Amino acid sequence: MLIASQMEPTYARRVYPCFDEPAMKATFSIRIIHDPGYVALSNMPAIDVSEVKDENGSLWRVTTFNTSLKMSTYLTAFVICDFDYVTRTERGNEIRIWARKDAIKNGYVDYALNITGPIFSFLEDILHVSYPLPKTDLVALPDFGAGGMENWGLMIFQESSLMNLPSDEFTSRKAMIALIVSHELGHQACGKKILYFFFQFKWFGNLVTMNWWNDLWLNEGLASYFEYLGATFVEPKLSLDKIFYAHVVQPVLGEDSEIARSLSESEDKIKGSFSLMSLFDNITYSKGASITWMLSGFLTEKLFIRALTSYLKEFSFSNANQDDLWTHIQMVVDAQNEVQLPAPVKQIMDSWTCQNGFPVLTLNLTTGTVRQEQFFNKNNRKSTDSYNNTWIIPISWMRNGSSQPLTWLDKSSKMFPEMQVSESEYDWILLNVNLSGYYRVNYDQLNLKRLAHLLENDPKAIPAVSRFQLIDDVFALADFGYVPIETALELTKYLAREDELFIWNVVLSNLIPDNLESTLKNHEVYPLLKKYLLKRMLPIYHYYAGFIRQNVHALEDDYFAQVYLEKLLATACWLGLQDCLDLSSELFAKWRDNPEYKIPFLIRRTVCCYGVAVGSDKEWNFAWEMYNHTDSIEEDEDILLYAMSCAKESWLLYRYLQYGLSDTLFSSNCTSLIISHVVTKDIGHRIAWEFVTENWPLLSQGYGHELLHDVLKVMGRFVKTDVQIQELQVFYNATLEEDERETITMLLESAKLENIERRKLLTKVASWLEKNVDD
Repeated sequence: MLIASQMEPTYARRVYPCFDEPAMKATFSIRIIHDPGYVALSNMPAIDVSEVKDENGSLWRVTTFNTSLKMSTYLTAFVICDFDYVTRTERGNEIRIWARKDAIKNGYVDYALNITGPIFSFLEDILHVSYPLPKTDLVALPDFGAGGMENWGLMIFQESSLMNLPSDEFTSRKAMIALIVSHELGHQACGKKILYFFFQFKWFGNLVTMNWWNDLWLNEGLASYFEYLGATFVEPKLSLDKIFYAHVVQPVLGEDSEIARSLSESEDKIKGSFSLMSLFDNITYSKGASITWMLSGFLTEKLFIRALTSYLKEFSFSNANQDDLWTHIQMVVDAQNEVQLPAPVKQIMDSWTCQNGFPVLTLNLTTGTVRQEQFFNKNNRKSTDSYNNTWIIPISWMRNGSSQPLTWLDKSSKMFPEMQVSESEYDWILLNVNLSGYYRVNYDQLNLKRLAHLLENDPKAIPAVSRFQLIDDVFALADFGYVPIETALELTKYLAREDELFIWNVVLSNLIPDNLESTLKNHEVYPLLKKYLLKRMLPIYHYYAGFIRQNVHALEDDYFAQVYLEKLLATACWLGLQDCLDLSSELFAKWRDNPEYKIPFLIRRTVCCYGVAVGSDKEWNFAWEMYNHTDSIEEDEDILLYAMSCAKESWLLYRYLQYGLSDTLFSSNCTSLIISHVVTKDIGHRIAWEFVTENWPLLSQGYGHELLHDVLKVMGRFVKTDVQIQELQVFYNATLEEDERETITMLLESAKLENIERRKLLTKVASWLEKNVDD
């Protein structure tokens, strides 16, 4: 039995009577009456434990806690559990991590304990603000709706966010724990929770809280920014800028162009059109962190931290809005002469926090003109009204490899004579160096040609993060109708000389999205992609395959290998690279011969999939046997469930689906997962579809329409003709209610149009590849 609370944003009012608003702070005296076999925890240390009998003579324990500091209701918390803990003291602050007894005994939370104190001290030192509580408890719950929650003095996490095996030397697992812990600690001053997977900075949110939820980004964006500083402080092997761009800036740029919401909205608008929970999204966390990164960049970190310290000290134990932060930054800017801004801080920053979306800058090298507009999808522009925003934009730039002084674009377009270039093909310009600003860049054909030429001759002349950004920007621009797809493909010619996995990942995610693998395999583009990409992938593939075969432990500190090597390997195998298929067979056979052998975790999913794919029923049966092994851990079970859908024999897939129907072989929640795995495979989608239609009476009892929607999503990718739509439609008409049929018809129609558009695009890609495949 276990009880734990999660009060953010408005659940405290369900637990005790209160004015449950972040600006209404109070002190809290908490007392919990509980079963004597359990321990009770709350925000403050326990000051008294006594016992009491109820009217039936049963004995209960009463735990009374010290009165809390002044804080918001959503930060009150309690946990009642039978956990054990490990502890250490850092600067007089007792830190305890609580978890299931066996997890404590096996040392699963030792790493989290070792980094929590140093991150606390790092934050105190950098912000010059002391942590005001005498103790900090971190509790690892087997199940928790958020990644972590920064309750003052009693932080709550999902187990997976705090635990790692002591034997696991790989950086990626530790990096995730360091990020999550760091995020939640960051809150201890600022104040909010990490929804995805990071530790919050307690200074932002707990000590100084936003006035109301419309400025939630002040808590989460600042905490998300500091979480990366804290994590790279305790894990110096991590590259701060690469990880920040790959995990934060690049993904949210992709999302922000689709979401019509600004970082800071008016209270009225939120009360009218948003649920509070919907504010806990990537815009709040990642865009908030990206804007903070940009702000710190143009101010300099020294001035930014000075302003934050002043802001935290003034608003300690009370509330603030974003204007209060701008005021403190302005005071610091006014008190020095080194950094000159083109406008007041509020005016600059409001352009980023109060408008939705972000800009794209277009540079004309001949005239040196830079023009800005809101980045939007030109292929389906619905209205021009919402796309006339203007931002005040810091431009970091480089010419022919030399950094230039920061400049600003504060109107819709401006001429920069220093950005005009000569006739020489070696004269090139790069804007937004190292992705320091939150925007995309669109170069004219002349500059793109020069940059492509430079990449082919000397890729390292462009910093790694800028190469990553150049490729990500140009594919996004192609996707949104700013440039033809051929322009993006030109920038991939150099890839045989690219040795950064995080850059390869952005290329492969654009060229071979996970959800389109089976679609691409059935298109004429596949053999051309195979020839073009394999030629460029071989150097980096062989480099990493060498480690996998001879010394995989040498990759212990290579964070990006642990995060992205799987995609590279899976693509090489998908493209039919014989060495990749052989490698998967070898490692899978090693495991078959000795079940104690562990396939390296960073490529386990791909090796198991292709081990089964290139094998026979013997390999499949072994995977099945290992899945049913009593010692198998959940992560391995997920991998094997997926791997068994990779079989290339139709009868094996059909048998697998039949097994999925059996209550005795699988728990019921696996059946829909098995169908979903099989339906995404090139030979599986027809088999799975027929299986679902034949067995629908049985399946509908257990899974209902959710399963139908999942299967339909995948089947929709293959719809090219009205006849195929009719085939799907007949089944849906027989199984769905009338109101749902209309929705499905619309879905199928839009899938058909999407597929027609995709085929046009793939035909262009194929014809470009035909011309360039032998270069």
